[in-house]
Amino acid sequence: MTNELDFITIAEAARLIAASKLSPVELTEAMLARIEALDPQLNAFITITADLARKQAQQAEQEIAKGNYRGPLHGIPFGLKDIYNTKGILTSGNSKVCINNIPTEDATTTRKLYEAGAVLLGKHATHELAHGAPFGLPWPPARNPWHLEHFTGGSSSGSAAAVAAGLGLGALGSDTGGSIRGPASFCGIVGLMPTSGLVSRTGVIPNSFTFDHCGPITRTVEDCAIMLQAIAGYDAQDAGSIEHPIPDYRAALKPDIRGLRIGVLRHYWEEDLPAHEDLRCAMDEAIETFKKLGAKLEDCRTRPMLDSRDVKVIIAESEIFAIHYRDLVEHPEAFGRDFLGRLLAACLFQSSDYVQAAREHRRIIAETQPLYEKYDVLLTAGFGPAPRLDAFKTTSNFWEGNVFTPSNVTGGPALELCNGFSKNGLPLGMQIIGRPFDEPTVLRAGYAYEQATTWGARRPQLTAGAQPPPLSLKGNEPQIPLDLDAKIRDLALGMAARAGLKLNDYQQAILLEGAPYALAMVNRIRNKDRDRMEQPALIFRFPNKL
Repeated sequence: MTNELDFITIAEAARLIAASKLSPVELTEAMLARIEALDPQLNAFITITADLARKQAQQAEQEIAKGNYRGPLHGIPFGLKDIYNTKGILTSGNSKVCINNIPTEDATTTRKLYEAGAVLLGKHATHELAHGAPFGLPWPPARNPWHLEHFTGGSSSGSAAAVAAGLGLGALGSDTGGSIRGPASFCGIVGLMPTSGLVSRTGVIPNSFTFDHCGPITRTVEDCAIMLQAIAGYDAQDAGSIEHPIPDYRAALKPDIRGLRIGVLRHYWEEDLPAHEDLRCAMDEAIETFKKLGAKLEDCRTRPMLDSRDVKVIIAESEIFAIHYRDLVEHPEAFGRDFLGRLLAACLFQSSDYVQAAREHRRIIAETQPLYEKYDVLLTAGFGPAPRLDAFKTTSNFWEGNVFTPSNVTGGPALELCNGFSKNGLPLGMQIIGRPFDEPTVLRAGYAYEQATTWGARRPQLTAGAQPPPLSLKGNEPQIPLDLDAKIRDLALGMAARAGLKLNDYQQAILLEGAPYALAMVNRIRNKDRDRMEQPALIFRFPNKL
């Protein structure tokens, strides 16, 4: 099922709308028709806001006809991950905990897109509260449009599936440990995790106060720049927001990158977390492409990914445990199995572990500075090819880490884009990582690569009326390690009780399954040498305006 508007980009549609050659109403109706025909097999949406979309499209058309064109998002249909507040519209987080959550205000980013004239098609599927897996939740898991039996990645699963399938021109996701970039990688599109503090998180269901980023998911780098332009900027309501000049991101998109210094983090995909053979080949080819474009590349190294993983998990799980503490105590049964498989282990982290992880966080950020001075951007692998959905396991998908987490810890921008396809036709991805607030250089490098290759021209083939294949999800039941030491068992259950948790046998099994991983993390953090004067990454600052 295809027509000329199905995979039109934001930039292309904007040019046509500005020239009165395309109607926002026509474009919106085409998107709504495609959603109606294809979303039953993709499950990319939790809520479709058809009436609102038609109203916003008509308003955009009237404004443009009167000469009040707002810019390249005016009349452009988009979607929001269902953790972004939308006034009067369900914001569920795909969780029983928020199943009746109707916000009274829009998130700052939602408001900014409305002000840019964008048209909301609906709220996208997400892993539970932007953290757990997509199984056993109020809405079914989003499917990968390249192969319906395969994983979209998470947690911005529906956003990536919708954009890749042509059910909207762009979307907003969130990224705490790869949740924009992972789905973009598995679905063959573009995703940007902006610099920490560049885009407001006000009105977005929090995952981690330290590591949450809000950012765009699109089909092209140019579209990513357009969306970023609309949502970037200081917000006094977000304690993590940073005042910084906002450049013209689209103006930075030039195909000439001769002399660009690129540091290649090869050890990420060859040593730390060995990648699939097809992805390794794709990375080699991408490196050659950059060389042909005149960039200067050399291998470099950072800390092993495991170090960033320890820091991120100890800090982030402690924070999300606190965020949902009351619900965990009062009705833990309301949460999904995978969400609990990540979250319950936080009761094993002590306050000193949180502080030591914050100190290590500061170390890692400081150690990255010499790389920023030596290189303009860093290049490394993304994900791919996507595994089958029914192969998902909490232990491997969460506790063993991924190639995206280090960038959440260092906090600079990271762009994910397609760099090939596997032998069985599934997308492969790579990351371009930059200095904090140097999104222009990151986008320029990605744009140059995109213009020099044809991967972005491929489209998934979908048939209206097709049914998603059934899945067997019985392989992810909690498994208490057979060799679990009795002391660890007693410690874990005792600390859960001290935290006020009342867990049934099934929930205790979930806790005990993750306990060895969690305790290994804290032991690594605890055993690092430190000076008593060493400061954490947590720094208090008064607001600019009191």
